[in-house]
Amino acid sequence: MKILDQLDELNLDAAAKTQVAALVQSLLEQVKKDAVTLQAKDLKIQALILELAHLRRLRYGVKSEALSALQRDLFEETCNEDIAALVAEVEQAGATVTKPKRPRAGRQPLPPHLPRIEHRHEPESCQCGQCGKDLVKIGEDITEQLDVEPAKFFVHRHIRPQYACRNCETITAAPVPPAIIDGGLAAVGLLVWVLISKYLDHLPLYRLEQIAARDQVILARSTLAEWVGRTGVALQPLVDRLIELLLKRGTLHADESVPRRHAQRVKFPRCSYAAQEMRVGPSESPYRRRLQTTYCCCV
Repeated sequence: MKILDQLDELNLDAAAKTQVAALVQSLLEQVKKDAVTLQAKDLKIQALILELAHLRRLRYGVKSEALSALQRDLFEETCNEDIAALVAEVEQAGATVTKPKRPRAGRQPLPPHLPRIEHRHEPESCQCGQCGKDLVKIGEDITEQLDVEPAKFFVHRHIRPQYACRNCETITAAPVPPAIIDGGLAAVGLLVWVLISKYLDHLPLYRLEQIAARDQVILARSTLAEWVGRTGVALQPLVDRLIELLLKRGTLHADESVPRRHAQRVKFPRCSYAAQEMRVGPSESPYRRRLQTTYCCCV
């Protein structure tokens, strides 16, 4: 190096020249280490600056996301639950509370198709409490309360007596009832409950496992998954028939999602309805494989 080469031009003895060369070499190595450390610190500072700018933009920047009606209802439901709980606690304490007025649209009538279980409440005595004469029925006061029966597990016990013919030496018994899963533990009602809970109520299988465990019924998730798969295969003919009927129609509407379109920071109106119009029909029709997407947007 130049610095080490310049030492040869100085009139130094060998011992001094060796000490000076070692000192210069250590200083050069320290400079290299400091340069690497400074470069790493600069990269760290730059990353922290970018992260801080991102967090500030998330915290104070303009947000395009907005709470949907369902998300707002979650907070409203929590608030109503807290208010009802506080009112109940105050009433239990014996104090007078003024309930907040809420807009009511009127109580909806209970569906007529639900079964009615009648409970008749007769007076303790059929004689008047003042004069002692018999009471005469003039009417009825009817009130209805909605109730629910949770999922109740029970066992179907199939008993097939076996009969023997002594003359022919044969045994006769009723055939085994048909089942979706041959030799399986689950009856039709249980399979329907699992499928509806999973695909309609969006309950994962581990929650169904917990629901069954409350009744001391052991249903492993692997078993539930196997039931779902086998039931899906059993229902495939129904799916094929549905597809066949749909393809016989002239027009098929699908995909009612709500897309959001953004381009170059220009916000377009949110689409309230989207439909994909797919032409179906005979194979020789030119519209069979044509897919046309239409949007209906609110301004």
